Amino acid sequence: MTASKQKIIENLCYTELVYGRVNKKLATDFSKEQIETFIAKILKETHYKFFTKTGKNYYVINAENNIRLTINSNTYRVITVDRIKK
Repeated sequence: MTASKQKIIENLCYTELVYGRVNKKLATDFSKEQIETFIAKILKETHYKFFTKTGKNYYVINAENNIRLTINSNTYRVITVDRIKK
C-alpha cells in the first residue's frame, strides 16, 4: 500500500462540495487552503498500513486525529471526512 499512499498524495483532488462537507462533518470553518493542508497532513502522518481499499474507495484511518478519509480510488478525489467515534 506504500505505492498507493504516495499515488494518493500526488494525485489528490477536491470538488467544491467536499469543502462544505468537510466543514460540516468536522464542525469547523476552515478555508479551502486550510482543508487541503489539513488533509495533506493527515495523509502524510498516517502509516501506510492504515490505508485500505474497499471497492472503489480508499479509506485512510488516522486514530491520532480521530479522522477517517474516504477517497475515490479512480479519480483520487476526496469524498468525505468523518470523525472516528471512540
